[in-house]
Amino acid sequence: MNNKTKNQKIFEIISISFITITLLIYYLPIFSVVLFSFNSSHSLTNFTGFSLQWYKQLFLDAELINTILMTFLVAVIATISSTIIGTLAALAISRNINKKVRDMLLNMNNIPVVNPEVITAVGLFLFFIFLGIERGYLTLILSHIAFCTPYVIISVYPKIRNLDPNLPEAALDLGATPLQAITKVIIPQIQTAVLAGASMAFTMSFDDFVVSYFTAGANATNISIYLYNARQKIPMTINPLSTIILGVILVKIAYDAIKAKRKVVE
Repeated sequence: MNNKTKNQKIFEIISISFITITLLIYYLPIFSVVLFSFNSSHSLTNFTGFSLQWYKQLFLDAELINTILMTFLVAVIATISSTIIGTLAALAISRNINKKVRDMLLNMNNIPVVNPEVITAVGLFLFFIFLGIERGYLTLILSHIAFCTPYVIISVYPKIRNLDPNLPEAALDLGATPLQAITKVIIPQIQTAVLAGASMAFTMSFDDFVVSYFTAGANATNISIYLYNARQKIPMTINPLSTIILGVILVKIAYDAIKAKRKVVE
């Protein structure tokens, strides 16, 4: 074996070891959550036996179920609203406006994305106090719409810029109304980007803690605030809840992979 082959072998071993360690760091905590969701005891470090008691307790915990439902409701409302607003905003920005104005709007849209989340949260908190709006589910939803919309614009705008700029005019010339031109001509062309933006918005809303904590108030809560308030003694029902969410995500990924494979075959 010459030195070149030997060095390549060493490099390959180091690369595989690094990837293995990285994957273990990523996935061992997730695996432990799944494993201990079936634990028969309260221990998070010692698996004493298989049991479904925590899944049963999860569905009997009215407070946690209500928190989960409200989290989903807020995320769905924020996703639908931010997707509509973000898509229309991307369409407006892509129109024949001055390049300097367009660049300024896009840069302004990027500020909430690169801005530290705590600054956005404090800004929204002070804004609602200034307007005299009592914090609750309304302010929580408005805040989620506000910070999700820029992500939709970032996702949709590049796709719109790649469209033929004459499409809307052609639709209008053929008798379509402005609304029909958007819904029946433009949206079908950019639906992949719109769905990607909506998925990102839902993930951001469902996962958010910092903005939610500052804008929800005492009478509103979501799953992240619930976990923060229970940080001294995290309930065992969180493990089965996390496992169910993970299972839904894996099913969605598998479905998308199968769907993409079928398209390739066709």
